[in-house]
Amino acid sequence: MSSEVEKIKLSEKIGYSLGDLAANLIFQTLMTFLAFFYTDVSKIPPASASVIIFIGGMVGAFFNPIMGIIADRTHTRWGKFRPWILWTSVPFGVMAILAFTTPNFSTTGKIIFAFITYILLVIVYSANNLPYSALSGVITGNMSERNSISSYRFFAVMVAQFIIQVLLLPLVLIAGHGDKAAGFEKIMAIFAATGVVCFIITFLTTKERIIPKPEQSSSIKQDLTDLVHNKPWVIMLIVTVFIFITLALKGGTYVYYFNYYLDRDSLAQFLNAIGFNSFIASLNVFLSGMGLVGFHWPEDASTSAFSLFNAGGIIFMIVGIALSKGLADRYGKRDIFGFGLITATLAQLMFYIYPPTSVALVFITQILHGFFYGLTIPLLWAMIADVADYSEWKNNRRATAIIFSAMIFGLKAGLSIGGSLVAAILAAFGYQEGLTAQSEATIQGIRLAMSVFPALTFGVAIVSLFFYEINKKMEVQIEQELKTRHSR
Repeated sequence: MSSEVEKIKLSEKIGYSLGDLAANLIFQTLMTFLAFFYTDVSKIPPASASVIIFIGGMVGAFFNPIMGIIADRTHTRWGKFRPWILWTSVPFGVMAILAFTTPNFSTTGKIIFAFITYILLVIVYSANNLPYSALSGVITGNMSERNSISSYRFFAVMVAQFIIQVLLLPLVLIAGHGDKAAGFEKIMAIFAATGVVCFIITFLTTKERIIPKPEQSSSIKQDLTDLVHNKPWVIMLIVTVFIFITLALKGGTYVYYFNYYLDRDSLAQFLNAIGFNSFIASLNVFLSGMGLVGFHWPEDASTSAFSLFNAGGIIFMIVGIALSKGLADRYGKRDIFGFGLITATLAQLMFYIYPPTSVALVFITQILHGFFYGLTIPLLWAMIADVADYSEWKNNRRATAIIFSAMIFGLKAGLSIGGSLVAAILAAFGYQEGLTAQSEATIQGIRLAMSVFPALTFGVAIVSLFFYEINKKMEVQIEQELKTRHSR
């Protein structure tokens, strides 16, 4: 049966999605907590943390095109991309553990250790995640099935995001009995083991169906020439860079926003009013009965509120993801992506105007932001798969992995720039680790990094979409013409 019309089994969609669950247990931790881990757990100065995140991330970003070239030229009985998921599973887990280990070194030693382990982690991440992402472009050529696979995949992403943004800090404190360094090491070991198992399941349950014909082979020079002349690829590269700058910037700032800007008494009152404290008190009784003691949620209103804040956003992101496929099938990926991004940006900007006592408004805004951003989540990756189809349609050659290297390059570059900006902004505005209260200048920097700066970087992505030409009409045309070619 043609790959363009073959229905993909539910087991394969779930198996594929587990690969992103595994990767995002690490990626979401990097995006949300890396700056916090370096500054507040490893006690690395913010300026040094900024340099580590930026340089390390950019090394990983520039490795992606190399990995794309390698993956496109990999030939095994398992395909081009699936083997890499298997080969890198264990090294990925090992490096994740090391990157979140706090050795008993001097400050200089900690900086060197963090720099080396972070670079190695992002390189292994590229060798794993680029082939994984490219795999979605060769499982099927059917646009509707591709949208469906993306929806399953990003539901798994939301599960990982929920675990990290809602539960990680409490789990770290529980596992480490209040010692964050020990807690991070134990929890990351659990995540690493889980990830290895998930990657193996992805390898075993998926199949590569779109196989380039031998006569479509091309040189590295030709692949690169095709890329730079592929306008949709250039646009999606820009979009991806700025989206991940935004995600790393705002995601890395949330914890500081809750710890130092929002009023603690107002947070405690809000948690009590909605019944959260009563629920956590019952949960603590259960945990204590299991011997997991040392952390009682109601005593730490900022951490509790931070977890609940992320939970609300993630739950409504999942609602947005669920609606995304149907809307994209009807109106096209580009238009729904743009609409979701614009509304999410407006919601993000609102965080700046709220006083520290407006806790309820902060939570409502996060729910709105989560829903509208959720509409975009599956579409970004599905649009990259469309760009690979566009390249084949225009050039009669398919180079899926190097096309997807735009996504992973943008992801890594955005993550490194956004993550380093968090630490750099903190340093520029005078942040001092360990203080119970920060200066007015530092608070202002945290507010800007939470709202205005992310709105500006999201804005660049929005403007870029106006130049992206693959609309609903062109999607259908490309799909039909490639189907005809493949059937010959």
